[in-house]
Amino acid sequence: MRAVILHRDLTRSALRVGPHNGAHRVALRAGLSVLVPLLVLWSMGHLDWSIYAAFGAFTSLYGRQRGGRGRAQLQVTLAVALTASVALGVVVGISPHRAWLAVPVAGLVAGIGSWFSDLEDWHPPGPLFMIFAFAAVASIPAQVEDLGAAVLVAGGSALFAVGVGSAGSAWRAVRRPSGRASAWHPRHPSAARRHVARSVIGVLVAGAVATGIGIGHPYWAMVSAVVPLAAKDLFPQLVRGLQRVVGTGLGLLTAGLLLALEPRGLVLILVVVVLQVGAELLVGRNYALALVVITPLALLMVHLAAPTPTRTLLFDRGVETVIGVVIGILTGYLTRDRSRA
Repeated sequence: MRAVILHRDLTRSALRVGPHNGAHRVALRAGLSVLVPLLVLWSMGHLDWSIYAAFGAFTSLYGRQRGGRGRAQLQVTLAVALTASVALGVVVGISPHRAWLAVPVAGLVAGIGSWFSDLEDWHPPGPLFMIFAFAAVASIPAQVEDLGAAVLVAGGSALFAVGVGSAGSAWRAVRRPSGRASAWHPRHPSAARRHVARSVIGVLVAGAVATGIGIGHPYWAMVSAVVPLAAKDLFPQLVRGLQRVVGTGLGLLTAGLLLALEPRGLVLILVVVVLQVGAELLVGRNYALALVVITPLALLMVHLAAPTPTRTLLFDRGVETVIGVVIGILTGYLTRDRSRA
């Protein structure tokens, strides 16, 4: 009976669609933040650097619940963190042993990102984007001269996103001068330490398993492992994990269709921007729905930087998502706070 009730509650929570809550503002900022850097790279003939620009543009996703100086400070912090993650990824990518070297370094990135996320109340919470930025870049063979381009492109894109966010905050303050941003609620250091341990363990185990099996893109397992761990308790971890698996499965169908069309140049840029806007319109309402567009967005970014046969790309993403989610939920269960009811 308890299993039936759990299944019903889990399904209901996974399917729940939240309110719009002004998502269009974040979506517009995110779309503009990725559009302009990609257009600049296209005009320079360097769309192969688009993965650096895209990760820098993720800065725009932070601070939606803050305004004014608070948003700017948070986004500057993330601009530095994401640029550093990209740079570290290039450094690891130079090594011929990058596949295994990336695993412990990703664990370090997860720990640092988790700690500051909890203490500074990042939103979106957790180190997911830092891990994604580092590990995806680290998986691509690199040369020493690539480091300068990566830092300039990721850093420039991130600073542009900060400017867009500040402009949006100023415009909103003019239109609604009495509006207030939500309060900052950092976690207690003890809770932050528990979350750091969970994130590091999840990333290390998922990365080691996926790399050991020989799957081509083990960073997806590492990223998927931290998704459920963004929640404190087991039930919301199960909900997040279920949404990750189901949403990724549906997103792979969308990705397969888009990759079959082989968009290039301005068409590819337009597709990326539309997917980015769609992701931000949906992610606050239902994570599974958002993954229907997040999945092809991530695959297009990676495919552009390191072309891979479509079937292999889709298979790797699907298998590693399941591996990462299972390990993340198991990690959350084994490290749960047994003093809580």
